[in-house]
Amino acid sequence: MNGPLAGIRILEVGVMLAGPYATMLLADLGAEVIKIEPPGGEISRQVGDSYFASLNRNKTSICLDLTSEAGKARLGELVAESHALLVNMKPSVIRRLGLTYESLSRFNEKIVCVAMTGFGLDGGDDPAFDYVIQAATGVAAMTGDPDGPPTLPGYSSADNSTGMAAALGLLAQIVSGRGGQVEVCLRDVMLSQLNYRAAAYLNDGIHPRRHPNGAHSYYVPAQLFETADGYLALFITHDGFWKSFVGESGIGRDGQIPFATMAERAASRDEVLAVVEEVLSTDTAAGWEKRLRALGIPTAAVRSLPEALEATPEVTVTAGDFRLIGSPIRVAGYEPQYRPPPAVQSS
Repeated sequence: MNGPLAGIRILEVGVMLAGPYATMLLADLGAEVIKIEPPGGEISRQVGDSYFASLNRNKTSICLDLTSEAGKARLGELVAESHALLVNMKPSVIRRLGLTYESLSRFNEKIVCVAMTGFGLDGGDDPAFDYVIQAATGVAAMTGDPDGPPTLPGYSSADNSTGMAAALGLLAQIVSGRGGQVEVCLRDVMLSQLNYRAAAYLNDGIHPRRHPNGAHSYYVPAQLFETADGYLALFITHDGFWKSFVGESGIGRDGQIPFATMAERAASRDEVLAVVEEVLSTDTAAGWEKRLRALGIPTAAVRSLPEALEATPEVTVTAGDFRLIGSPIRVAGYEPQYRPPPAVQSS
């Protein structure tokens, strides 16, 4: 079965992570993605073969000097035969290279041009690397223990999230049947993902604050807990989960359920956490995971990335000589054929 995006041609002028990730997701779903690279290849090739492969499988490549007349002419020919072009660069570079709908619509009125930037096409050229955006949008400030420094996650959450948003915007405009300019910027995507945190401040004046062990601001208990061996993520969001946890852990006495409602647990956060910490210290993280999952309670032992990959071998795919994580989007009747990333090609 052909992929759901078979017949769609997408041009990518992408660098490093956000843009290439967006188009790789689309390529995995059957779109034809042509990666336009500068002479010598895109800069992320210098990071390492596995890095490049993790973001550029299932694509073809062509090297064009987009500052030359020949390169611009060839780009125009490709645009005339494509559905979309996606680029992630500084706004001034996007405009200078003519990678906007305004510049390219003369070749194809229905071309969809997606510009991925840090702060929008009119937002200037300030550097917008992933960690900088996390710092600027409040993500780092609300992450970590209360008495510790601001903390960044161990992966590029802003770049990856913006890549997914850009892929969505690209497809939405293609479906509309109209060409046009689409903008997606890292700042706006990260602020959008702070949805309920931002709404709490905008509507109720509630400033986000950190809780120990990554605890949730509303639900209790919902955080990491130290056990007899390892850490456990426990996420009790409603009274049914709490009732099951109390029954399994033996916290309740004489059939009584302490802190029975969500409101009681939130109002007595410290007391609840002390009780839960004590009981969880009696077994290992793996032991609690097995016991509580059998009851449908959301929980997981904290694993390293190697441990997580070993536990889920079905997510690993082979693309040429590379072992990679496959597409997270499963379409009934369609199985992606994973091809290795393209070698540097001449025009």
